[in-house]
Amino acid sequence: MFRIFIIFCFFLLACQSGKKILLSERKSTITGTAFYQQAAAMKWAARDSFVLKEILAGAIPSFLKRFVPIHTSIIDSATGKTFKAIYYVAPDYLSIGTDADWARVNITPKAAQQIADNFNCFLPTRKMVDDIYSAAKVKLAPVPMYAYRDSTPTMWQHHLIIEGQRKGRKGLIAGIMKDVVISGKISRDAKSDRVAIYGWHQLDGKPIQPLYTGHIFWWVDYSQGIRLVYRKIKIEGNWMDYEDVLKNPILIRLLCDEEYGDFYRYNY
Repeated sequence: MFRIFIIFCFFLLACQSGKKILLSERKSTITGTAFYQQAAAMKWAARDSFVLKEILAGAIPSFLKRFVPIHTSIIDSATGKTFKAIYYVAPDYLSIGTDADWARVNITPKAAQQIADNFNCFLPTRKMVDDIYSAAKVKLAPVPMYAYRDSTPTMWQHHLIIEGQRKGRKGLIAGIMKDVVISGKISRDAKSDRVAIYGWHQLDGKPIQPLYTGHIFWWVDYSQGIRLVYRKIKIEGNWMDYEDVLKNPILIRLLCDEEYGDFYRYNY
């Protein structure tokens, strides 16, 4: 009986410590190195199409499928009630390749949204980016680059620099890129088709990039990463879709610290 109890406890802890996201059966054999070799001369549109084709064919390293929990809570000022929530995030930014040879990739929010939709995920808010940074096991200092920022070779070089910093350390990583986020600033910007970016936290916890919607959606450089978040949020033991959480006048504060949290996804 004691042995059964121990097994049950182990199983319970295992379920709470992470979530395996079921992605496509792997049909692509492309590696991270091969991707960047083939994409070297590509601009944003061709690079987006290439990433979509390979990612949707399952070209993702297995570690990226094991999402990790982020715990957050709020106190309702009207009732004094505490609400606790758990959401699950990819341990690293969107990457392409095999377990032995993979690389982070930089794409537009519209391509990222297609991937998120296919994998039952969404993109984080500003608050979530801060929470993820706080929870990260591996925090690395940002490495700004200044020449050919939007070129594919610069993206490859930046990935290699990060790997040099990481030195094989494993776990939830942060501080290495700005996040493409969802934000109420998008729908309220005077210009249409914007991308919202935020983050790139320094080691003191302060982000280099404040919440910003000044770029057109197709502007992508080496510093913009895609962090996938599982779309179901566990609140007080019950699962809710992230859109329903953001529409709730109280629970929204679990995920969003902006005045408006009514932009849920990028259109493509």
